[in-house]
Amino acid sequence: MPETSHNPLPLAGIKVLDLTLARAGPTAVRHLADWGADIIRVEPPGDGDGLAGARNGYDSANLHRNKRGIALNLKDNEARAAFLKLVETADVLVENMRVQVKHRLKVAPEDLRAINPRLVYASISGFGQTGPYATRGGVDQIAQGMGGLMSITGLPGQGPVRVGIPICDLTAGNLLALGIMMALFERVKTGRGKHVTTSLLESMVFMLDFQASRYLMAGEVAGQAGNDHPVNTPMGVFPASDKLINIAASSAKLWTNFCKAAGREDWLERPEWKTPKQRTADRPALNAAIAEVTRQHSAEWWIATLEEAGIPCGPVNDIAQVFADPQVAHLRMALPMGDTHVVDSAINIEGHETSVRRLPPELGQHSDEILLEAGISREAIAALRARNAVQ
Repeated sequence: MPETSHNPLPLAGIKVLDLTLARAGPTAVRHLADWGADIIRVEPPGDGDGLAGARNGYDSANLHRNKRGIALNLKDNEARAAFLKLVETADVLVENMRVQVKHRLKVAPEDLRAINPRLVYASISGFGQTGPYATRGGVDQIAQGMGGLMSITGLPGQGPVRVGIPICDLTAGNLLALGIMMALFERVKTGRGKHVTTSLLESMVFMLDFQASRYLMAGEVAGQAGNDHPVNTPMGVFPASDKLINIAASSAKLWTNFCKAAGREDWLERPEWKTPKQRTADRPALNAAIAEVTRQHSAEWWIATLEEAGIPCGPVNDIAQVFADPQVAHLRMALPMGDTHVVDSAINIEGHETSVRRLPPELGQHSDEILLEAGISREAIAALRARNAVQ
């Protein structure tokens, strides 16, 4: 449901200065925007954009809905002074510049803390705010490679493969949004903001999860496992008569139920498949045997049969099939925006629904409105425009 005065969204009343570009930072801000925060996107004047592609193209539109926009040249002293007026009443500032840039522009945490000690300052970088790589620029694929993900993605022996989504950007943005919320919660008790940071590299190492703990605890360096689970068998992609399906039947109970549902209870007696460890050791032969059986029926038949037996399973969909899926439609993951759709939030909060309350702003669309709210006179705004410090 749209936000109303009687049912404000959870972050209504939180003011956010958005100095982000590309994807990781905007992903963090999108969470705040969708749930009611007043987002002021601050961009430099000119024709450029922080994304490769049209300002109102599918990428930018998906990331920058529910924001207002101002164009300020932070290299100009008067424009920077106007920006500092915005900082005085802001709750959160989010940026993903190279580490040294915010210091050069004098908008780093230490520059703004004296103006607004309640400000939660949130930063995403490629490799961290400090350390030997701190000044490097980073993008998603570089972090996928450096963070180990590409080494465990793809078919055995295929060589490194990037994941098909910008997983480091998205994960860093998601984690930063979580960190912002924790800092805001702490501010309720302390009255002071904190500097919240993450990086593409940190987010990638975090997302290695059990593959990382395998190495840290047992010294095991994971390799590529293709569509199979790295350690559990059978869990992977199998051919039905009409399309591919995923089947997860690796535990003792699920393996027993699967053999019964597949009409191959004799597999339960095979000595080489008695235990999970043995099934994984003999994975090629086991997977080939399962494939011979699954090819005998359609994906719909197998999904219905295995679901009845309590075995996790599902089709391998392309993106068009994803949005045609009745459960995805029920979950309303295609969010209406004007005459098109964008991807909805995956967070659900009782009593609230997200919506596109504002279309992505044109460059400087709300500059006058935002500056007037900050107490800057029309004459001062005109002077800023005259020197191309605001657009």
